[in-house]
Amino acid sequence: MANIIVIGIAGGSGSGKTTLMKNLINRFGDDVTVLSHDNYYRPYDELTIEERHAINYDHPDAFDTEMMFEHLKELKAGNPIEGPIYDYATYSRLEETVRIEPKKVILVEGILIFENKPLCSQMDIKLFVDTDADVRLIRRIRRDVAKRGRSLESVLKQYLETVKPMHERFVEPSKKNADLVVLEGGKNLVALEMIIDRIQRHIDDEGESN
Repeated sequence: MANIIVIGIAGGSGSGKTTLMKNLINRFGDDVTVLSHDNYYRPYDELTIEERHAINYDHPDAFDTEMMFEHLKELKAGNPIEGPIYDYATYSRLEETVRIEPKKVILVEGILIFENKPLCSQMDIKLFVDTDADVRLIRRIRRDVAKRGRSLESVLKQYLETVKPMHERFVEPSKKNADLVVLEGGKNLVALEMIIDRIQRHIDDEGESN
């Protein structure tokens, strides 16, 4: 499939990546497929659940980015993949996988995807969603307490021990690898219109050349 365009969407936890991604999915519908870095956490099946719980999941080493890289290459070649499914309750992967089909627009999403140069090399457009740290923390608290059953104390403890220092060490520096920094994510309508127009032109140009 020659008319595939790969869009990388990175940014800190709670920055608004999901909102931007949903806006693109709403616009391009069936032409979009998503590859999320969060599903590529290493399973650590050899460890107890207590040992898994202690792992720093905000460090690049917590991800099997090599597998994600190979899967992205397969999708770009027009081949479907069997993507992993991560289970936050057990800090491991489920036995079943999800079939992901190649589409005209592949969205690659994750906090640390721009930290990995080989993965970056597979992307046509790299978008970094940049949002104030206080806003990101509030969003993270709301999400983890409401959707993941976490206590406020545990969310704040993790934020101070790993999320914030790893953001400063890895996520923020990776911003330099982006083609475009999007302030406030999907709520930035000017940037959103520019991104949609760029993707649409790619699809239209490839359609005319085929």
